[in-house]
Amino acid sequence: MNILVINGPNLNMLGIREPDLYGRVTYAELCRRIEAHAAERGVEVSCYQSNHEGDLVDAIQNAYGRVDGIVINPGAYTHTSVAILDALKAVSIRAVEVHISDVDAREPFRRTSYVRLACERTISGHGIDGYLEAMDHLIGGEKPCGR
Repeated sequence: MNILVINGPNLNMLGIREPDLYGRVTYAELCRRIEAHAAERGVEVSCYQSNHEGDLVDAIQNAYGRVDGIVINPGAYTHTSVAILDALKAVSIRAVEVHISDVDAREPFRRTSYVRLACERTISGHGIDGYLEAMDHLIGGEKPCGR
């Protein structure tokens, strides 16, 4: 199994940006933990981050035929990007949406997720462990009806 982990805007600033909300783990450490978890589970993983919406769409499109699952934290694009939603729908790759903070307990605008419409599951508020949970979901092979 091959999993692509996609991170959107400002996630490269983990450990610096609002550490009381997002924690002190850096983006590099997040990737190391994801890679270690993948190695323990016997799967391939790659991490990708961009602050640019089109780059995220390109990464999703380039995953077509190459990966078995996507873990995506679209950052602020969660609440605005029909383009990312459409890319996920176009490639029909199993996907799990992840958010480090509990977006449903924050500002009202953060409760809207376009990306969620193309994902099997959303994991929110579990910190960086949410990424590992998302990988485990994909590895476990659970598929909801209709997907």
